[in-house]
Amino acid sequence: MIKLSTYITQSGEVLLYNGAPDLEILEELSMGSGDLWHSSLDQGFENCFQELVYHSAVYWWFINDFKGVDTCVSWRMNVHNFVVRASVWEVLGGFDNQYSNDIISGLDFGFNLIRNSGGVPLYVKGLFPKEVVNVSISKEDRYLFFLKNFKKHHSYYMLFRKCFSFFSEYKTLKNASKKVSKEKNKILSYRDLKPIKGNPTVSLVIPTMKRQEYTELLLQDHNTQSYLIKEAIIVDATPEEERDAKYYNPENFKFNVIVKWQTTKGSCRARNEAINMCSGNYIIFADDDVRVLPDFVENHIRLLQTYNVSACNGLDIMADNTNQNLNDLKEKLSTLNHDRWKVGVAHLFSNANACVKRTVVEKLVGNDVNFDGGYGEDADFGLRILKLGEVLLHNPFSPNLHLKPPVGGYRFWGNQSKILGKNRKIQPWELDKPVKNIRPVPSPTITYKFLKHYTSTQIKEWRWKHFFIYLFKREKKEIILRLLKLPYKYLQFSKSLMYAKRLIKKGEQFK
Repeated sequence: MIKLSTYITQSGEVLLYNGAPDLEILEELSMGSGDLWHSSLDQGFENCFQELVYHSAVYWWFINDFKGVDTCVSWRMNVHNFVVRASVWEVLGGFDNQYSNDIISGLDFGFNLIRNSGGVPLYVKGLFPKEVVNVSISKEDRYLFFLKNFKKHHSYYMLFRKCFSFFSEYKTLKNASKKVSKEKNKILSYRDLKPIKGNPTVSLVIPTMKRQEYTELLLQDHNTQSYLIKEAIIVDATPEEERDAKYYNPENFKFNVIVKWQTTKGSCRARNEAINMCSGNYIIFADDDVRVLPDFVENHIRLLQTYNVSACNGLDIMADNTNQNLNDLKEKLSTLNHDRWKVGVAHLFSNANACVKRTVVEKLVGNDVNFDGGYGEDADFGLRILKLGEVLLHNPFSPNLHLKPPVGGYRFWGNQSKILGKNRKIQPWELDKPVKNIRPVPSPTITYKFLKHYTSTQIKEWRWKHFFIYLFKREKKEIILRLLKLPYKYLQFSKSLMYAKRLIKKGEQFK
């Protein structure tokens, strides 16, 4: 049974800790976004428990720790050296004592804090002394963790992947299944948003193509904001013969409207061109087909200031059809009830609805234009924010309604990737090697994103899982047909990998 010590901040908040933290920096930490702090990455915990690859492969940002920064989001906490807000500890009920080792109890706590409870666990360099801890997790605790936190088929997939020790693993899984008990995940309460401090300026970035009337709808929504933006930067790739400047008439808006007619190709290049023209303290990234409520901008800034962070990702609500409006958005939000109200670390980034300090965007330079013509630029941008050591929060207070018109938008170019033959227009990621008879699947830009951010072992596991899901996650009666198609699917995957490796060799590009 771990006995925690108490530290009371100047504001009267109670912090609990184990070990010997540097008490002088707790005051500053308590003013930030963190709910739990540790120095575990300097104590032997960095990238531990890689068996998570059997669940997440390359689909979870936090399977790897972020290197080279003094502070960053990290769930891998050392149970013997950590600080936690007393209010958080009380809501979550402390450690799960069902494990045989307290090391995995700590990992389970940090994992659930970031993944399920809407919490923010942070690594802080120098908070605790450096030391070497032997992070050892037994087979039974490993299966207990999987059974407690994931659907059961993930445990069986791990068993399948550890086939060389199948009988031992199977026996352990059965024993763990007898012991496991699941509890409903507890959600932390969000903080009351403070009024906006000072007079921060906001730039709105909208890349658009063949959707001028939808872009105007979004601009009109910003006319009614409780906190007005300074400027809207529109990079419009609509062909010259289809353009109509009436949609961007500056006399119709309460803020500056700056329009650049795009001559380059791709939404990543469009956003980068817009970023270079921004002058606001904050940049809101938006798609051209979203609608927002009057407190949208205000709540983005209030959340960032309340939690003392530089980036957040808003709540993206899909419309049922393109004719829906803000009343429909309100109705959809009312059906979410309490499930909507979770802040915590964001697990995705969407260029349709995000707000980031301009200083952070400038550190990133912009979007990697290697993603043009494909998918994955949003996740890449968000992950790069986290790798800077920043905290990216989910913001439920600034929702948007995503209309998703069937025509227009930058996917007009990207849709060419589905075409083969003479009618196909070459995509940027093809470089000097156009696609011929075999269409690469998955999208090479998605594969490029994975190669950028994950290890070779994780990529290998992704490949295993890709084909495993293809064979066994559909109708069983079709398995013979899928087996016959498997060689072709393998060729498609290999093509995707080939193009992605060429992009890796080329390196990140921002122009």
